[in-house]
Amino acid sequence: MNAHDLSYVLDTFFLLFSTILIILMVPGFAMLEAGIVRTKNVSAVLTVNTMIYAVASMAFLLIGYKLAFGSWENDSVSKWAAFLFQMAFVGKTVNIMSGGVSERTRIIPLILFAAVMAAVIYPVIVNWTWGANMLNGVFLDISSMHDLAGSTVIHSTGGWALLAAIMIIGPRKGRYVGNRVRVIPASNIPLVTLGALILWVGWFGFNGGSVGSISSKESADTVALTIMNTNTAGLAGAIMAAVIVYVQYKKFDITMILNGALGGLVAITAGADLFDIYTPILIGAVGGALVAFAVPFFDKLRLDDPVGALSVHLVNGIWGTIAVGLFAKDISLMTQIKGVVVVGVFAFVVSYVTLFLIDKTVHFRAGDDEQMEGLDLEECGLEAYPEFKRAI
Repeated sequence: MNAHDLSYVLDTFFLLFSTILIILMVPGFAMLEAGIVRTKNVSAVLTVNTMIYAVASMAFLLIGYKLAFGSWENDSVSKWAAFLFQMAFVGKTVNIMSGGVSERTRIIPLILFAAVMAAVIYPVIVNWTWGANMLNGVFLDISSMHDLAGSTVIHSTGGWALLAAIMIIGPRKGRYVGNRVRVIPASNIPLVTLGALILWVGWFGFNGGSVGSISSKESADTVALTIMNTNTAGLAGAIMAAVIVYVQYKKFDITMILNGALGGLVAITAGADLFDIYTPILIGAVGGALVAFAVPFFDKLRLDDPVGALSVHLVNGIWGTIAVGLFAKDISLMTQIKGVVVVGVFAFVVSYVTLFLIDKTVHFRAGDDEQMEGLDLEECGLEAYPEFKRAI
């Protein structure tokens, strides 16, 4: 085996292993969301997560990948490994959205949107940033934005779609009563914790795999640094969120701590390959703080987000992309901001129009009676916890 073939095999194996870690995030999202929602909606949430993975992946296979990258060919790794790695990313944009609109949305409209997101919306954004670049040479060209694994391309895209969906669908019945925010507690904290920690582990494939190669000493060092920085930002986000909520309430809210960690992970995703080992502490800590303050802020705006996805993914997707321009050498801050704005406008406008049309056709929002009964019976015909059924 010559040196090129050895490099090809090692990098192909590396991408396949990273793909497995990223796909592990599917049960991560599913467990987190299943633990956050009330027991009467758990089967519906699990069904949505399963169908998002299946439908989004198929839509990307049939349409989205070619739109994003223009060709299946790849000289440095197996083209099938390259596809699988990119396919593992696509469903995450809709996973971000699905948790934020849970407990009041029907399954079929979410599946329809997942297909559009994976076939058109996300691939167009990838085309402009990581792919074939149909904007090459025009003033909206954002291909020079540095976004290693998708603080903007994936996380902000999903966050903008979620914002559009919440604006169209509205809050859960009973969430806001007069000027008061009604607390709806999570049904299963161990599941929330398990899901968040699975996501944390999956992030090592998400960011580390995005380096693209591990077959040389230099690339192996970059992968190791990227994974180390990813973990560091998650640690800092968790610690900062814990400190803030304890100072505010004299309590340790595990859901906020976990979201602080996820916020740190989102924030470092754009530039984990560029920083020294200390900068991710600052970026992750700011990410955790942003989550702690953004969650109540969105509630004040009556944007009902059960899992805190707007705070974790949208806010920190923006922060992480801008942080690259602030702290990385030879990266233009204005280039990073331009990328955030172009992707944000496109993702929000196209998602809003798509969701609006789907809502007018098949009605996104479940009725008040269906929300009171729970979506498990209405949408799935079975309950996750039939022996613990409560009408809440």
